[in-house]
Amino acid sequence: MKLTRLTSAALGLAAAIAFAPMAQAEGFPPSQVDYIIPFGPGGESDITARMQQPFFEQIFDSQLVVSYKPGGGGAVGWSQLNSMADDGSVIMGTNLPHIIVKPEQGNVGFVTEDIVNVFFFHYTPDAIVVRADSPFQTLDDLIAAANEKPRQVTFAGSGKGTANHLVSVKFDQLAGTETTYVAFKGTGAAVTAMLGGQVDAEWGYTTVGVGQGDNVRLLAIAMEERHPAFPDVPTFRELGYDIVSGAYRGIAVPKSASEETRQAVSDAIAAINADEEFRQKMIDGGFALLDVPYGEKMDAFMAHRTSEDIGAAKAAGILD
Repeated sequence: MKLTRLTSAALGLAAAIAFAPMAQAEGFPPSQVDYIIPFGPGGESDITARMQQPFFEQIFDSQLVVSYKPGGGGAVGWSQLNSMADDGSVIMGTNLPHIIVKPEQGNVGFVTEDIVNVFFFHYTPDAIVVRADSPFQTLDDLIAAANEKPRQVTFAGSGKGTANHLVSVKFDQLAGTETTYVAFKGTGAAVTAMLGGQVDAEWGYTTVGVGQGDNVRLLAIAMEERHPAFPDVPTFRELGYDIVSGAYRGIAVPKSASEETRQAVSDAIAAINADEEFRQKMIDGGFALLDVPYGEKMDAFMAHRTSEDIGAAKAAGILD
């Protein structure tokens, strides 16, 4: 549900008052903070960083400079994070399941435990997306077709080992279906394949529904509650399938950063997340807000996601 204007404004104001002085007291932020995205420009990590940028600058009167260090599906950037400045002048975007699954597949230059996540601020919920003219009006329609013709119902998705791939495996397990997942190089290519009729459906995200509008229909969304942008689309849980998943995005600092710096960065991102205007922009874009700060909540969150993602990756045959 959307926050009321009064409640959201109060949260945003309280966060700005409570967190900004704390961050300043610890010397954070400096006059400029480099925000490194370990992917190329134009993806959702970049889009959401650009959404955060003006709010950071407004709240803290500090410049947030977004730059890119792509390669290896994020591994190039993450492998260099711990050699960067640890005084809060450098922060880096992190993604799940990427930072969990990739190190388990081989030497990628970093291990999950070396990435110090200080705040997870949103996720892009997984969703089953079909063309507007698809014969599948409901999830039950798709399941019935999959049961009638095992492995012949095809899904596009954004690569192997991604959130899309892992949720496809979990769905088949829970629904008792056998569908075929076709990996494409990124969400954009998967959307094109779905719209072009190369596949029956897409394991995409709620952002695809926002971006494609009337060209597509969402059959179910992997959230705990319905997404405000799609009030008529049921969650998987409503339909009897315990799936809450997606691509999770957060902020990390070098592991040599002090506890004070880690907390200051966490507080700063929390202040942005509490801003009413920012939250509404995220919701309108199809994203789902998260508030996972540094500390015990982060530890519990990472433990849960690691268990979920490693289990799904093994079921998908990505890991032994």
